[in-house]
Amino acid sequence: MPDKPGDRPAPQSSRSKRRPRAVTFNYPPATGPCDDQPALDLLSEGNLKVEGRLVAASNATLYCTVRLRGQTAACVYKPVAGERPLWDFPLGTLAGREVAAYSVSRAAGWNLVPPTVMRDGPFGPGMCQLWIDADADTDLVALARSRDQPELRDMAVFDAVVNNADRKIGHLLPVADGRLYGCDHGVCFGEEYKLRTVLWQWRGQKLPGRALTALATLELLIKHRVHPYPPENWPAVPWPPV
Repeated sequence: MPDKPGDRPAPQSSRSKRRPRAVTFNYPPATGPCDDQPALDLLSEGNLKVEGRLVAASNATLYCTVRLRGQTAACVYKPVAGERPLWDFPLGTLAGREVAAYSVSRAAGWNLVPPTVMRDGPFGPGMCQLWIDADADTDLVALARSRDQPELRDMAVFDAVVNNADRKIGHLLPVADGRLYGCDHGVCFGEEYKLRTVLWQWRGQKLPGRALTALATLELLIKHRVHPYPPENWPAVPWPPV
Protein backbone atom coordinates (compact mmCIF):
# COMPACT_ATOMS: atom_id res chain seq x y z
CA MET A 1 0.00 0.00 0.00
CA PRO A 2 1.38 3.46 -0.82
CA ASP A 3 2.31 5.57 2.19
CA LYS A 4 0.50 8.70 1.05
CA PRO A 5 -2.43 9.59 -1.25
CA GLY A 6 -1.57 9.60 -4.94
CA ASP A 7 1.54 7.41 -5.08
CA ARG A 8 0.06 5.42 -7.98
CA PRO A 9 0.10 7.48 -11.21
CA ALA A 10 -2.73 7.27 -13.72
CA PRO A 11 -1.82 7.15 -17.40
CA GLN A 12 -3.82 10.31 -18.15
CA SER A 13 -4.66 13.39 -16.12
CA SER A 14 -7.80 14.73 -17.79
CA ARG A 15 -11.03 13.63 -16.18
CA SER A 16 -12.95 14.32 -19.37
CA LYS A 17 -10.66 12.23 -21.59
CA ARG A 18 -9.97 9.09 -19.61
CA ARG A 19 -12.61 6.37 -19.91
CA PRO A 20 -13.32 4.14 -16.90
CA ARG A 21 -12.57 0.44 -16.98
CA ALA A 22 -14.76 -2.51 -16.04
CA VAL A 23 -17.86 -0.46 -15.38
CA THR A 24 -21.09 -2.44 -15.18
CA PHE A 25 -23.16 0.14 -13.29
CA ASN A 26 -25.60 1.96 -15.60
CA TYR A 27 -25.70 5.64 -14.67
CA PRO A 28 -27.19 7.96 -15.71
CA PRO A 29 -30.23 6.15 -17.08
CA ALA A 30 -30.86 6.76 -20.76
CA THR A 31 -34.48 7.69 -20.16
CA GLY A 32 -36.65 8.73 -17.26
CA PRO A 33 -35.86 10.70 -14.10
CA CYS A 34 -32.60 10.17 -12.24
CA ASP A 35 -32.73 7.80 -9.27
CA ASP A 36 -29.47 8.30 -7.44
CA GLN A 37 -30.07 5.91 -4.56
CA PRO A 38 -28.51 2.80 -6.20
CA ALA A 39 -25.41 4.84 -7.02
CA LEU A 40 -25.27 6.30 -3.50
CA ASP A 41 -25.52 2.81 -1.99
CA LEU A 42 -22.74 1.56 -4.25
CA LEU A 43 -20.48 4.49 -3.41
CA SER A 44 -21.17 4.31 0.33
CA GLU A 45 -21.00 0.58 0.92
CA GLY A 46 -18.87 -0.82 -1.93
CA ASN A 47 -15.30 -2.03 -1.78
CA LEU A 48 -13.11 0.85 -2.96
CA LYS A 49 -9.92 0.08 -4.92
CA VAL A 50 -7.47 2.78 -6.01
CA GLU A 51 -6.50 2.39 -9.66
CA GLY A 52 -4.47 5.58 -10.16
CA ARG A 53 -4.29 9.32 -9.71
CA LEU A 54 -5.48 12.31 -11.72
CA VAL A 55 -2.16 14.10 -11.68
CA ALA A 56 -3.40 17.49 -12.91
CA ALA A 57 -5.59 18.01 -9.83
CA SER A 58 -4.35 20.42 -7.16
CA ASN A 59 -5.52 18.10 -4.35
CA ALA A 60 -5.12 14.33 -4.15
CA THR A 61 -7.72 12.98 -6.61
CA LEU A 62 -7.72 9.22 -6.98
CA TYR A 63 -9.36 7.24 -9.76
CA CYS A 64 -11.00 4.14 -8.26
CA THR A 65 -13.33 1.27 -8.89
CA VAL A 66 -16.05 0.43 -6.39
CA ARG A 67 -17.76 -2.97 -6.19
CA LEU A 68 -20.85 -4.14 -4.34
CA ARG A 69 -23.04 -7.22 -4.86
CA GLY A 70 -22.08 -7.72 -8.50
CA GLN A 71 -22.18 -4.02 -9.42
CA THR A 72 -18.99 -2.23 -10.45
CA ALA A 73 -18.44 1.44 -11.22
CA ALA A 74 -15.63 3.92 -11.68
CA CYS A 75 -15.44 6.78 -9.20
CA VAL A 76 -13.28 9.60 -7.90
CA TYR A 77 -12.05 9.49 -4.31
CA LYS A 78 -10.62 12.65 -2.71
CA PRO A 79 -9.30 11.93 0.79
CA VAL A 80 -9.34 14.75 3.31
CA ALA A 81 -5.69 13.88 4.05
CA GLY A 82 -4.78 14.91 0.51
CA GLU A 83 -6.25 18.42 0.67
CA ARG A 84 -3.81 21.31 0.36
CA PRO A 85 -4.19 24.24 2.77
CA LEU A 86 -6.05 27.28 1.42
CA TRP A 87 -6.01 30.74 2.95
CA ASP A 88 -9.73 31.31 2.46
CA PHE A 89 -11.22 27.88 3.30
CA PRO A 90 -10.77 25.97 6.57
CA LEU A 91 -8.41 23.02 6.36
CA GLY A 92 -10.03 19.64 5.83
CA THR A 93 -13.42 20.93 4.62
CA LEU A 94 -13.22 20.57 0.83
CA ALA A 95 -14.55 17.02 0.68
CA GLY A 96 -17.57 17.97 2.75
CA ARG A 97 -18.26 20.93 0.49
CA GLU A 98 -18.34 18.58 -2.51
CA VAL A 99 -20.95 16.45 -0.78
CA ALA A 100 -22.95 19.55 0.16
CA ALA A 101 -22.89 20.76 -3.46
CA TYR A 102 -24.37 17.45 -4.56
CA SER A 103 -27.08 17.73 -1.91
CA VAL A 104 -28.08 21.21 -3.09
CA SER A 105 -28.17 20.13 -6.74
CA ARG A 106 -30.33 17.15 -5.92
CA ALA A 107 -32.67 19.08 -3.60
CA ALA A 108 -33.34 21.69 -6.30
CA GLY A 109 -33.97 19.04 -8.94
CA TRP A 110 -31.04 20.16 -11.10
CA ASN A 111 -29.17 16.85 -10.96
CA LEU A 112 -26.02 18.61 -12.15
CA VAL A 113 -23.60 16.94 -9.74
CA PRO A 114 -22.87 13.22 -9.97
CA PRO A 115 -23.86 11.14 -6.93
CA THR A 116 -21.42 12.02 -4.15
CA VAL A 117 -20.92 10.65 -0.64
CA MET A 118 -18.57 11.01 2.30
CA ARG A 119 -17.01 7.70 3.26
CA ASP A 120 -13.93 6.03 4.65
CA GLY A 121 -11.38 4.85 2.10
CA PRO A 122 -7.82 3.56 1.71
CA PHE A 123 -6.43 6.93 2.88
CA GLY A 124 -9.07 7.76 5.44
CA PRO A 125 -12.33 9.69 5.15
CA GLY A 126 -13.00 11.58 1.96
CA MET A 127 -15.38 12.41 -0.84
CA CYS A 128 -16.35 9.64 -3.27
CA GLN A 129 -18.13 10.64 -6.49
CA LEU A 130 -19.42 8.54 -9.35
CA TRP A 131 -17.31 8.90 -12.48
CA ILE A 132 -19.14 10.43 -15.44
CA ASP A 133 -17.76 9.41 -18.82
CA ALA A 134 -17.87 12.76 -20.61
CA ASP A 135 -18.51 12.97 -24.34
CA ALA A 136 -15.05 13.51 -25.86
CA ASP A 137 -16.61 14.87 -29.08
CA THR A 138 -18.13 17.90 -27.37
CA ASP A 139 -16.30 21.20 -27.84
CA LEU A 140 -16.11 22.37 -24.22
CA VAL A 141 -15.08 25.92 -25.10
CA ALA A 142 -18.07 26.32 -27.41
CA LEU A 143 -20.32 24.76 -24.79
CA ALA A 144 -19.10 27.15 -22.10
CA ARG A 145 -19.85 30.13 -24.37
CA SER A 146 -23.35 28.93 -25.31
CA ARG A 147 -26.35 31.10 -24.45
CA ASP A 148 -29.13 28.72 -25.45
CA GLN A 149 -28.28 25.55 -23.51
CA PRO A 150 -30.82 25.26 -20.65
CA GLU A 151 -28.71 22.86 -18.57
CA LEU A 152 -25.71 25.17 -18.83
CA ARG A 153 -27.82 28.07 -17.60
CA ASP A 154 -28.98 25.86 -14.74
CA MET A 155 -25.31 25.33 -13.96
CA ALA A 156 -24.75 29.09 -13.80
CA VAL A 157 -27.63 29.45 -11.34
CA PHE A 158 -26.39 26.51 -9.30
CA ASP A 159 -22.92 28.05 -9.10
CA ALA A 160 -24.42 31.27 -7.78
CA VAL A 161 -26.36 29.37 -5.12
CA VAL A 162 -23.35 27.44 -3.86
CA ASN A 163 -20.97 30.41 -4.32
CA ASN A 164 -18.64 28.38 -6.54
CA ALA A 165 -15.15 29.87 -6.65
CA ASP A 166 -13.86 27.58 -9.38
CA ARG A 167 -16.16 26.89 -12.36
CA LYS A 168 -13.64 26.16 -15.09
CA ILE A 169 -14.42 24.93 -18.59
CA GLY A 170 -12.85 21.59 -17.75
CA HIS A 171 -15.26 21.15 -14.85
CA LEU A 172 -18.15 20.72 -17.30
CA LEU A 173 -19.01 17.09 -18.07
CA PRO A 174 -21.42 16.75 -21.01
CA VAL A 175 -22.56 13.20 -21.73
CA ALA A 176 -23.67 11.65 -24.99
CA ASP A 177 -27.38 11.62 -24.15
CA GLY A 178 -27.44 15.42 -23.76
CA ARG A 179 -27.21 15.67 -20.00
CA LEU A 180 -24.70 17.97 -18.34
CA TYR A 181 -22.81 17.44 -15.11
CA GLY A 182 -20.23 19.43 -13.20
CA CYS A 183 -17.37 18.36 -10.99
CA ASP A 184 -14.83 19.81 -8.54
CA HIS A 185 -16.98 21.72 -6.06
CA GLY A 186 -14.56 21.76 -3.14
CA VAL A 187 -14.28 25.55 -3.00
CA CYS A 188 -17.99 26.32 -2.73
CA PHE A 189 -19.98 27.81 0.17
CA GLY A 190 -17.40 30.46 1.04
CA GLU A 191 -18.45 32.93 3.73
CA GLU A 192 -17.74 35.85 1.36
CA TYR A 193 -19.00 36.35 -2.18
CA LYS A 194 -16.41 34.45 -4.21
CA LEU A 195 -18.23 33.46 -7.41
CA ARG A 196 -15.58 32.74 -10.09
CA THR A 197 -16.85 31.17 -13.26
CA VAL A 198 -16.56 31.11 -17.03
CA LEU A 199 -20.37 31.31 -17.26
CA TRP A 200 -21.02 35.05 -17.06
CA GLN A 201 -23.00 35.31 -20.32
CA TRP A 202 -26.32 35.80 -18.48
CA ARG A 203 -25.15 38.32 -15.88
CA GLY A 204 -27.89 40.77 -14.96
CA GLN A 205 -30.53 38.96 -16.99
CA LYS A 206 -33.82 37.81 -15.54
CA LEU A 207 -33.84 34.26 -14.29
CA PRO A 208 -35.85 31.85 -16.47
CA GLY A 209 -38.93 30.18 -15.10
CA ARG A 210 -37.23 26.81 -14.60
CA ALA A 211 -34.62 28.49 -12.42
CA LEU A 212 -37.27 30.22 -10.30
CA THR A 213 -39.05 26.91 -9.80
CA ALA A 214 -35.85 25.28 -8.58
CA LEU A 215 -34.91 28.23 -6.40
CA ALA A 216 -38.34 28.27 -4.78
CA THR A 217 -37.43 24.87 -3.37
CA LEU A 218 -34.28 26.35 -1.84
CA GLU A 219 -35.79 29.78 -1.07
CA LEU A 220 -32.76 31.53 -2.58
CA LEU A 221 -32.13 34.26 -5.19
CA ILE A 222 -35.85 34.98 -5.28
CA LYS A 223 -35.80 38.65 -4.23
CA HIS A 224 -34.15 40.11 -7.36
CA ARG A 225 -34.78 37.24 -9.78
CA VAL A 226 -31.72 37.95 -11.92
CA HIS A 227 -28.40 36.28 -12.56
CA PRO A 228 -25.71 37.78 -10.30
CA TYR A 229 -23.02 40.18 -11.46
CA PRO A 230 -19.29 39.45 -11.11
CA PRO A 231 -17.77 40.46 -7.77
CA GLU A 232 -16.01 43.82 -7.76
CA ASN A 233 -13.17 42.90 -5.37
CA TRP A 234 -12.52 39.31 -6.41
CA PRO A 235 -11.34 37.77 -9.72
CA ALA A 236 -14.48 36.90 -11.66
CA VAL A 237 -12.96 34.10 -13.75
CA PRO A 238 -10.85 31.19 -12.40
CA TRP A 239 -7.31 30.86 -13.65
CA PRO A 240 -6.58 29.02 -15.79
CA PRO A 241 -10.13 29.12 -17.15
CA VAL A 242 -9.80 25.63 -18.65
